[in-house]
Amino acid sequence: MSRLKVYFDGGLRPEGMETAVVIRGEAHVRRDLGAGTSMDAEWLALLHAVELTRAIGWDAVVLIGDSAAVVAQANGTVRARGGDARHHAALVEATAGQGPRVRYVKRAQNLAGGVLARLHER
Repeated sequence: MSRLKVYFDGGLRPEGMETAVVIRGEAHVRRDLGAGTSMDAEWLALLHAVELTRAIGWDAVVLIGDSAAVVAQANGTVRARGGDARHHAALVEATAGQGPRVRYVKRAQNLAGGVLARLHER
C-alpha cells in the first residue's frame, strides 16, 4: 500500500507567517500567524501537517516539504538548535516520539508552495 503524500510549506510575509498543507488535492491555509522567521514558518507548516494527519497514522503518510533544514532536523539527521529546538520538541510531543516520514522536494515540486505563491500573485 502506498503512503499518502502530504505537502507542507511555510511563508513569511510582511503581515506575518503563513502555512499551507495539501492533502489529496485539498489546500489547508493558515495566515497571519504573527512575527517569526522563515524557519519558524516552515516548522509551523510541518506542525500544521502533523495536526491534520494525526488520525491517519504515520505508517500511512509521508510529509513532503521544500525546506532542507527543517526536513533534516525533523528526521534527526541534523540537530535542531535555538528556536528550532522548540519546534522539534513540539513535533516529538505531537507524534509521541513516533515521528512521521518527512521528505524533501524542490520548491517547484511542492504543491503547498504553489498554494502560497498563488495567494500573492499580482
